[in-house]
Amino acid sequence: MYFRIIRNNLFRNKLISITTMLFISAATALVSLVTILSLNLIGSIDTFTKQAQVPDFLQMHNGDIDEERLKNFATNQENVKDYQVLYFLNIPNPSIQLGRNNLIDNVQDNGFTTQSSSFDFLLDLDGQPIQPAEGELYVPIGYMKDGTTQIGDEALIAGKAFKVAGFLRDAQMNSPLASSKRFLVHENDYQALESEGMLEYLIEFQLHDPSKTNEFETAYADAGLEANGPTLTSTLFKVINGLSDGIMIAMILLVSLLIVLIAFMCIRFTLLTQIEEDYREIGTMKAIGLQLTDIKKIYLAKYAFLAFVGSLLGLLLSFIFSDPLLENIRLYMGESQYISWSIFLALLGSIFVFLLVIGYMYFLLRRFRKISAASAIRTGSPKETTGRKTYFLLSKNKLLPTNVFLGIKDVLSRKKLYATMLIVLLLSCFIMIVPWNTYYTVSSPSFTKYLGFGEMDLMASIYPSEESKENEQQVINYLNADASIHQYAEIISKSFRAVKEDGSEEKIIVELGDHAAFPIQYNAGKAPEAPNEIALSSLNAEEFGKQVGDTIEIITNNDTENFVVTGIYSNILNGGKTAKATFSDEAAPTMWLNYYIQLDHAKQATVTAEEMSQALPFINVTDAHYHKQQVFGSTMDSIKTAANVALLAALFITGLVSLLFMKLVVSKDRLAIATLKAIGFSNQDLTKQYATRGIFILIIGVAGGSILANTFGEKIAGAAISSFGVDSLTFISHPFIYLGFPFLMLIVTLLATKLGTDQAGKLAIAENIKE
Repeated sequence: MYFRIIRNNLFRNKLISITTMLFISAATALVSLVTILSLNLIGSIDTFTKQAQVPDFLQMHNGDIDEERLKNFATNQENVKDYQVLYFLNIPNPSIQLGRNNLIDNVQDNGFTTQSSSFDFLLDLDGQPIQPAEGELYVPIGYMKDGTTQIGDEALIAGKAFKVAGFLRDAQMNSPLASSKRFLVHENDYQALESEGMLEYLIEFQLHDPSKTNEFETAYADAGLEANGPTLTSTLFKVINGLSDGIMIAMILLVSLLIVLIAFMCIRFTLLTQIEEDYREIGTMKAIGLQLTDIKKIYLAKYAFLAFVGSLLGLLLSFIFSDPLLENIRLYMGESQYISWSIFLALLGSIFVFLLVIGYMYFLLRRFRKISAASAIRTGSPKETTGRKTYFLLSKNKLLPTNVFLGIKDVLSRKKLYATMLIVLLLSCFIMIVPWNTYYTVSSPSFTKYLGFGEMDLMASIYPSEESKENEQQVINYLNADASIHQYAEIISKSFRAVKEDGSEEKIIVELGDHAAFPIQYNAGKAPEAPNEIALSSLNAEEFGKQVGDTIEIITNNDTENFVVTGIYSNILNGGKTAKATFSDEAAPTMWLNYYIQLDHAKQATVTAEEMSQALPFINVTDAHYHKQQVFGSTMDSIKTAANVALLAALFITGLVSLLFMKLVVSKDRLAIATLKAIGFSNQDLTKQYATRGIFILIIGVAGGSILANTFGEKIAGAAISSFGVDSLTFISHPFIYLGFPFLMLIVTLLATKLGTDQAGKLAIAENIKE
């Protein structure tokens, strides 16, 4: 009997049954998908770093090096497990030709190296260390993904011919967010190229206890060893490798949590709609003696079946959609060691959603206790209490058309009924806006203000050499003579030592120059102006325990000076640990020198960069806009993918919920509809009234969702991209978000309202008007 009743009920209410199953599928799919993606990302990073044996501590260095002193230091450190110095031969990009593509416009520092014999291995696509033969060139995998070259291409490096033999994964420099890329060649080929580039050293340590990396870094600094370059750790390598895909997963997680919430609200919709339609039948079953538990079993069995099918479908969908979303992770880092675990936990997630649905249904079915058999048989629908609004009367209306007025009046008099739809539309709007606002913020040219450097068109960089002074003067003369340059600022990065609260000293990179010319966004405070003022990156402020107004001791010219912290800012360069000041110190070693350049016309950036590179071959000129696209391109693509998924999901939810809700309201309003038709209202009038209700709720939902997205959503997005080093974020929006998205929601709502209220015109007056 139960089976026959459930089967008939499913076929009689196909729309509600299918809708319920779809919402359960969506919730299950997203929960399982996030589980699969998260575990595979973590597993791929762990597997990748183990295969490559990344160093726990890396000090990059330009300039002279005393390897004997480094060796003695490593020998005397109990925590050092292994130590090595690798060579990174930086060859100018115009001298690198891969197939038909020259890297002249590439913003990466492209260098050449040989395979390590101890650790920090460069791996092939099977996760094995590569041993190139003479004449073979192994290229960073990023150049395979963007189509720069392919296996078998002829490569010309500083006039020497190579054959592209394959692609490599580099646990240090794999990510587009890493500013350098390593090419792998044979030892003999490296020696042949050595005179064509500038040598940089990678001083690497593996530790017995990686948790003591900070202590080791302090010991390294105290020893006064080579430190003319960024300091990096294995933790930072993992963050950089997982950042782009991690942000996408974080966005999908946000959307999935909201959609799970919406799904349960929509399940409530479907159940209420079902009860409205079955009200007389429920009363009849109670009247003929069926126990309340037996009636509940019928509905629980039906929804258990829908939940089972929906959960299974959602699990299958998560497996289908996870493959394309995992492609980038597999390409850059290989397979995860947690594949089996991710499948198992995804299965557990689907079971959890199934049980949650059943529990929620059992909770909702308690309302059966309130159904009176006599009342249900007599009226065919539950009684509904509505607030009486004496101040909102049709007789006093002089502004709105009658149908519009009646639609708005109904919403205001039955707030409890419409509250659920309002919340769903508000959350749908939130789901649409937050990912797209995040995308437009990250892709905006002004986003660089959050990353430690101001909005510019070009950046010219010089590294120390014997001709540094002469080169600097040539650059200044060129910049002053070029009429297309609106303004420029000279920023010198130097290495100092700062005193911590416990009296120990730590290296700090300070950018010296005019920081007002190209202002950045400060999380707190402002840019330094006086010689005794300094601004710290957020990571340095945390490291030294400083806030705006505090003082920090820095050793300059062998003296200790106190500087007032005037500002704290976000930064991603040099491991996120930098500072900005305006004082001068000729004795401190220069790490690099940057010229920030703003042109009269930003569109000339590419041409001007090429002209500068030809006129000043000793500098590295970067088109800031192109640089951002190359560095953040994959991250922006990931965010855009998540934003598109969120948009489609929100529109689908908006349409489906509007359809279900209008069916629910029409089912409730059979008596009212029949009465309106009896006194002369046409089917077109009724459609306008219901459309007004949907639009009125939509307007409130969009307004509320927009406010929520720009407050709470802004904080969520800031947390998602905090691994960039961005601590404080203000959304930069596109006009389409606040014009186009509401318009799309309006179209979907109107279509759903039309479909959901079609049955209102078919209601017979005589059958629905009761005395």
